[in-house]
Amino acid sequence: MIDINSEKKIAVLIDAENAHYTVLDSVLKELSKHGHILVKKAYADWTADNLKNWKQPLNELAINPIQQFSYTQGKNSSDAAMIIDAMDLLYSKKFDAFALISSDSDFTKLASRLKESEIFVFGVGEKKTPIAFRNACDDFMYTEVLKERSVGKEETDTAIKKVSKPTPNEIRNKLRGDTKLVKILRGAANEYQDDEGWSFLAFCGSLIKRQYPDFSSKNYGYNTLSELIEATALFEIDRRVRDSGAIHIYIRDMRRNGA
Repeated sequence: MIDINSEKKIAVLIDAENAHYTVLDSVLKELSKHGHILVKKAYADWTADNLKNWKQPLNELAINPIQQFSYTQGKNSSDAAMIIDAMDLLYSKKFDAFALISSDSDFTKLASRLKESEIFVFGVGEKKTPIAFRNACDDFMYTEVLKERSVGKEETDTAIKKVSKPTPNEIRNKLRGDTKLVKILRGAANEYQDDEGWSFLAFCGSLIKRQYPDFSSKNYGYNTLSELIEATALFEIDRRVRDSGAIHIYIRDMRRNGA
């Protein structure tokens, strides 16, 4: 049994008028890795015809639909209802993490307010989500990436058969050609390097997440930051075994040795 006192207690709030029901299962599974979901609510004017396909996933995933009529055309009343509920949940002091599922920048202020109260904020939305909302969160996940990772093994195997797998050199060159990625990785490594140029990877990862909440190794097809860094071949990697048996990973910029 999960000890909810030892994990994040998460409230999931869904802007159904600015999200898609097909991502819900993948999103909830990902959030469950970070803690125990205590509340799941979806906000919309459920009388709208374009939301009729939400009924089945809401029932299957035990998400509570919150009805909010649109009083004025062009105004999203459900956003206000979601924000009010979020503040009520905040003041209950039962939660230490919120997940805001929306691609709408209107929730930027809410995310910032929650963080001011030392609440961890997950954001979940499409890649088109305005950068202000993404940066207001502690961790922002792209729904496109979550959907890609949830593709069944059978479909994945079929795709592999149809498309030739890129070589390690092709992958390396593509990653190195991403100037933003290279800048992020080298910048973090530079902040924590010791006299010999080695940086503790865990510290680098934490810094990257604080500076770029929407950064994830999964966005590049890798489960861990160490796998992504290894694929770039921009860094030396040193795995050090501690007395406890734990393995600490250190990285060093290849340029230090003229590579």
